[in-house]
Amino acid sequence: MSAVRSAPSPTAAAAHDPFPLLGTDAVVFAVGNARHAAHFYRSAFGMRVTAYRGPETGTPDLTSFVLESGQVRLVVTSPIRTDTARARRLARHVAEHGDGVTDVALWVPDAHAAYAHAVGRGARGVATPSEASDGFGTVTRATVAAYGETRHTFVDRSRYSGPYLPGYVPHESAAALRRDPAHDLFESIDHVVGNVEAGQMDAWLGFYERTMGFSLIQEFTDDDIATEYSALMSKALSDRGGTVKFNVSEPAAGRRRSQIDEYLEYYGGPGVQHIALATTDIVATVRAMRAAGTEFLSTPDAYYDSLADRVGDVGVDLADLRDLGILADRDDDGHLLQIFTTPVQDRPTVFYEVIERHGSNGFGKGNFRALFEAIEREQARRGNL
Repeated sequence: MSAVRSAPSPTAAAAHDPFPLLGTDAVVFAVGNARHAAHFYRSAFGMRVTAYRGPETGTPDLTSFVLESGQVRLVVTSPIRTDTARARRLARHVAEHGDGVTDVALWVPDAHAAYAHAVGRGARGVATPSEASDGFGTVTRATVAAYGETRHTFVDRSRYSGPYLPGYVPHESAAALRRDPAHDLFESIDHVVGNVEAGQMDAWLGFYERTMGFSLIQEFTDDDIATEYSALMSKALSDRGGTVKFNVSEPAAGRRRSQIDEYLEYYGGPGVQHIALATTDIVATVRAMRAAGTEFLSTPDAYYDSLADRVGDVGVDLADLRDLGILADRDDDGHLLQIFTTPVQDRPTVFYEVIERHGSNGFGKGNFRALFEAIEREQARRGNL
């Protein structure tokens, strides 16, 4: 069984927060084959398979695997029958969107209060607060809708000590297959990026500000995120405690289709585009992921010729950054290192960022041009630029 997460100690500010968040509880995916997806994340991302539900556990219509690394929790679920409403709904989601995120679940101290606060300020309720129990205790959950078919489930697990949720059991082979948690590649989910249609970014910014108390921390215009061919706009938000960060992006006018346009076309609408995973040693993490077959966006060698002059000493040998294709950026608060995978499924939709922060609270603004030119090279290979 995985170690139970301990809730962070509340700060004085959190005690007066009308919508306190303890962190990102899980990112939940609908996938075509949960067993294959779990194998991918275990093999390529070094994650531990910690919990399971399926026919053997009394869930005849769905199969789910829970994967963890540090405080990162991913859940992959696939339908295995279509004679129940939830299995049909899941199958339709996979058919229309491919493998994709259905829920960015948020860890809260009180699901009843979180739901009442969000719905009272205009969020559309999907599931009212309800309790589920097993021998490990009780979990309370409630769900609201976000952009596209994305949802946010508020999870209160303060009375629960099980591997994930009631209905799940510890993965029977976890002891043999999992890595030592002390050697996990990732520490936490740094931020989640959602793509929405042109003209809708500010509406969703207002949604998070109004319903959950998030506030704007950075804004990027088409002047910041533009190449010769395409552009986009993005805004970054954080909850009051700085625990959860979301970015919302929309396409901007350009000579050709942007990466956001491509995502919206292949995903069939708005949704989660990428998930940033924080690490304390990006060089070791990327080396391990590359050795396991993870593919990353390529960076032209010329990027590194002026990197030292632009960002100074970042505590990592420039030769290692160049060899692995890791990007670096600096702002007034410090520096960060980052790299992006290619899409992790057949559709050019969901991908991952690996990020190591040293004081910087930014998102690599100085790397935007190099990053989006790399994405455009991949778009061109697919014939979608």
